[in-house]
Amino acid sequence: MLASAPSKPGVRASTGGKFLIMRRRKFIALLGGAAIMWPAPGGAQQQALPKIGYVWIGAPGTDGDTLPGLRRGLEDKGYAPGRNLLLEERYAEGSEERLPALIAELLALHVDVLVTPGTLAARIAQRATSKVPIVMMSGDPVGAGLVASLARPGGNITGLSLLSGEYSAKWLQLLKEAVPKLKRVGVLWNPDNPAIAREAEQMRRAAPALGLELTTLPARPREFEASLAAIAATSLDGLAVCDDPFLETKLSVLIAIAAEHGLPTIYGFIDATKQGGLMSYSANFFELWRQAAAYVDRILKGARPADLPVEQATDFSLKFNLKTAKALGLTIPPSLLAGADEVIE
Repeated sequence: MLASAPSKPGVRASTGGKFLIMRRRKFIALLGGAAIMWPAPGGAQQQALPKIGYVWIGAPGTDGDTLPGLRRGLEDKGYAPGRNLLLEERYAEGSEERLPALIAELLALHVDVLVTPGTLAARIAQRATSKVPIVMMSGDPVGAGLVASLARPGGNITGLSLLSGEYSAKWLQLLKEAVPKLKRVGVLWNPDNPAIAREAEQMRRAAPALGLELTTLPARPREFEASLAAIAATSLDGLAVCDDPFLETKLSVLIAIAAEHGLPTIYGFIDATKQGGLMSYSANFFELWRQAAAYVDRILKGARPADLPVEQATDFSLKFNLKTAKALGLTIPPSLLAGADEVIE
């Protein structure tokens, strides 16, 4: 009896050991399963945020209402850059030669949508990718070969059309009304931009009926300084600045040149008068880029650019800066002021 007693505790100890081992294995298995459910460091388990690429030919802050309008539009759609959307910005600092590399850099980041203000940037992006959706704004996207038609873009590009060639002749008409004695007008334009070339052509056609002589001044980035020198050396009565994105980055310089040489100037940029320009006639770029954000939103939700018709700008604003007019010795006719959307006293 005494000899058999040790065996029983031994059996109980063995059974208890197996039970403890089984409990331990289950605990480790459960612990391992729990570890799998924990988020990985850096939020690796979170869904990747949509990524938008934005490229501008100038320096940060020289794009006027473009980026602010885009940001507002994204906010309207529920996006907060940095929280539920990544906005990758790249700036060419005034060098068009840098645009291809910047666009390639954005594509290497696998952006979901590429946003390209201006025909030049859009064409470079078009050559760089036929797959990544592109939301652009161009004066003449069909003429520039960016889309097959406004109603059916047909490729990976959609966005907004200014059809600026249609209203560029209006610049000369307004400038002539503001300065009745106007005869010789310089036109700053970018020959490499098809939309701007169309603007220049429209002005050439309109000039004779207004009794104006035009002097076209090419304003590619590499020619900009030479064009400024030509303005100073040429006997001009006025100046028209086309709405090329590169020229928008040089607004402060152009306004200063116009003031220095006493040249009444009309600008194709809506905020030029706020910076001291005499007058501007332009689309509302803030509202246009606010609308452009809707394209970004629809593409992120699965729409194809080919199926999103290009919208045309319909809202144009005429603005005057009377302080600048006074400095130039001009009195803007009341009839013009009555039709202005904004008059800066």
